[in-house]
Amino acid sequence: MTSPTNPAEVTVDLAIVGAGPAGLYAAYYAGFRGLSTAVVDALDEPGGQVSAMYPEKLLYDVAGHPGIKGRDLVDNLVQQAAPFDTAYLLGRTAVGLTPRDKGWALAADDGSRVDAGAVVIAAGLGRFVPRKLPCSLPYEGRGVAYHVPRLEAHAGRDVVIVGGGDSAVDWALALVPIARSVTLVHRRAAFRAHEYSVRQLHAAPVRVISDAQVVACHGGDRLEQVDVRCGDEVLTLSAQALIAALGFTSGLGPVAEWGIDLEQRRIRVDQSMRTNLPQVYAVGDGCTYPGRVPLITVGFGEAGTAVNHGAVALRPGERLAPEHSSDASYGRATVPAAPLVRSVSDLPAAAAA
Repeated sequence: MTSPTNPAEVTVDLAIVGAGPAGLYAAYYAGFRGLSTAVVDALDEPGGQVSAMYPEKLLYDVAGHPGIKGRDLVDNLVQQAAPFDTAYLLGRTAVGLTPRDKGWALAADDGSRVDAGAVVIAAGLGRFVPRKLPCSLPYEGRGVAYHVPRLEAHAGRDVVIVGGGDSAVDWALALVPIARSVTLVHRRAAFRAHEYSVRQLHAAPVRVISDAQVVACHGGDRLEQVDVRCGDEVLTLSAQALIAALGFTSGLGPVAEWGIDLEQRRIRVDQSMRTNLPQVYAVGDGCTYPGRVPLITVGFGEAGTAVNHGAVALRPGERLAPEHSSDASYGRATVPAAPLVRSVSDLPAAAAA
C-alpha cells in the first residue's frame, strides 16, 4: 500500500466508500460497465463486517450458494473484481467529500485523495472500531489482533482469545485443528454466543477460563505471554497470538457530516440508489428506503442498480441496462483472465501521484 508519508492521489470514474460485500460487488460491476474504480475502507482487509466479525461462519442467504463461509464469499468478490484493476486504499478512513468541477474529491485520514466523477457509499452501518484491551495495546500488530482474516496464520501458535460472543467462540473452534493450543478467556461464566456453539466449545480441546481477565502482556519484539487473573490467582500463559474479540463500535462517523440526508442514522436514497447529492449513491445496510430488507443479496442488487445509474450519469447516452455478462467481452472493457488473489498483498494498491 502507499505510505501515508507519500499520499495517494487517485483519479477514477467511481469512488466506493466501504469494502464490504456490497462495495466489492460495486467494484466488479463498475468494471463491468467500463468504469475505473477505487475502494476506500477503514479496515486493513476487504470484507467489512463479514471479515471483522464472522469470516468462518457459514452464510446461507447468499443467492447461488447453499452455504458459504464469510471469508470465501469475500475472496470470491475480490476475485470477481480483479480483472478490472480496482485500486484499494485499505486501512484509511474517508473523512471528507468535496465537490469539484466534474464530480467529487474524497479525502482520507492519511492525506490520500480520490478524485472521482461519482461516489457509491457502501459503508454499512459505518466504520467498525474494535473495542480495545488496554494491556494489549503495546503489542497491536505484533501478536495482538481483533479479528482473524486467515486461520492458517496461527498454525502452530499458542492462541489466547478474549471474549464471550459468537466471534470469540467461532474462532476458538475454528483454530483447534490449526493452532498448537487454544485458550478462551471470558470475564463471565455465561457466554453470549449461540447455545449450540457453546456446547461445541466445551466439548472441544479448548481451555476455557471464565470469570477471568487478561491483565498483562509480555514479550520482546512480539507477544510471548499473557497474565490471566482468575479470582485471587494469576496464571501466566504462553501466547504468540492474542485475539481480542470484544466486539466493535460502529457509526457513520465523518459520512454524517457530508450534507447527505439521513433517516435514523441511515442514508436516504431513491429507487435509483441516489442520495440528495448529485452523482452520490448509497447501497447496503447503511442506506434506507421504504420496504428495504437488510440482506447481503439485497445489497448486491443495490450495488448493480447504483453503478448502472452512475454509468449513465457519467456517460450520457449510454444504455441503463448493461450488456450480457456471458459475452467474451462487454461494456468498454475486454476481460482478461482474473489474476489469483490470495491475500491483501496481492491486491492492486492505489498508485502515488
